[in-house]
Parts: sequence; structure tokens; C-alpha cells
Amino acid sequence: QVQLVESGGGLVQPGGSLRLSCAASRSIGGINTLGWYRQAPGNQREWVATITSGGGTTYSDSVKGRFTISRDNAENTVDLQMNSLKPEDTAVYYCNAQIFFVSYWGQGTQVTVST
Repeated sequence: QVQLVESGGGLVQPGGSLRLSCAASRSIGGINTLGWYRQAPGNQREWVATITSGGGTTYSDSVKGRFTISRDNAENTVDLQMNSLKPEDTAVYYCNAQIFFVSYWGQGTQVTVST
């Protein structure tokens, strides 16, 4: 079991950057799959990026080349660096951990990309 707390969301202009961070309540070294998802108003939650315990990363096509996921096993955090933000990136962003086929979620952090 793990509790996840996201931070770093906010309002940013198109083309800007934000860095989201997710703090875990326990060691994440043994958690194979950590990821970020997002949910825009009226839409289903969608996958954004995943990082494995070995450091392997995958990204959705909509963010590839703009977002970077990383993990710090010493600090028990998983971050999402978001560059070249677009209005369509506006959503609540959620941190996710997969442990023995059980999915754990944070409470989410709002990201708004607007002029």
C-alpha cells in the first residue's frame, strides 16, 4: 500500500513549462510501474507517461517530445517535467503506482494552460 501526493500544478501560458511532483508515503524502489495520468473536464482519465523500476519510460503520442517523467528512489518521488504546454494539456494530473495488480492514485493537481 502507498499514499501519493501530487504538487506543482498551476496556471501557465501556452508554450510555458511546469514541473509536477508526486511524493510517496513509502519507498518506491520496489514499485515497478509509476506513472502520470490526466483527466480533462468531460473526458475520461487518460494515460500520459510511465516509468519502470529500471528507468524505462513510455509516453502517449500527445506528449511525446514535450514531457519527461523521472523517478528518484532515494527521495521517493516521481516527477513530470512538462514543456511547450498547450491549451489541450489543461487537466487534473494524477500520479499512479501499480503494486501487485492494485492501482493507487493521488488526489490530483490542476494544470491550466491559458492566456
